[in-house]
Amino acid sequence: MDSFAVSKKELTIIEYQLGRPVNNVVEVVKRCSYGYPQVIQSYPLKDNKPFPTLYWLTCPFLVEKVSKLESEQKIREFEKNIQEDNKLKIKLLLVHKQEIEKRLKLLGNKIDELPQSMTFVLKETGIGGTKNFSNLKCLHLHYASFLAGEDNPIGKMVNDDILDYECSDIRCDIRGDTKN
Repeated sequence: MDSFAVSKKELTIIEYQLGRPVNNVVEVVKRCSYGYPQVIQSYPLKDNKPFPTLYWLTCPFLVEKVSKLESEQKIREFEKNIQEDNKLKIKLLLVHKQEIEKRLKLLGNKIDELPQSMTFVLKETGIGGTKNFSNLKCLHLHYASFLAGEDNPIGKMVNDDILDYECSDIRCDIRGDTKN
């Protein structure tokens, strides 16, 4: 599957940010003030396999910031909060369900053509393919969801813990051109 609404230049920048080729980018849903992608929306199939991650954090600066939170055991802390706060648990369940709905909408009738093993992953798992909606697989995925405009409570908690939201070195400027 080729990229959807991204230009070749944007795709080059996204691949530079991620350090690998990508072929299932639907669109850039969030940009930094320099105009570079921070979050992309992904198509739910990649190389004819389920890809249940709808939003992907591409900004190397933010990836680094979130990785630092993960190394500080924030996943464990946030999971404890989920277990102790029923409202948080319900809000998180809703955001998982909304992501499933958006994923299925992107697939349209294609979902009916897929084998049952693939449809299970796409219809029944939450953000990033999470099976247990009270467990956190990765903070990057929740933060990407939040930055994409979703009411993701874990992404909001991540956002509240990050102090700097943009790099000062314009590290995505792969050609020395800071204009998009």
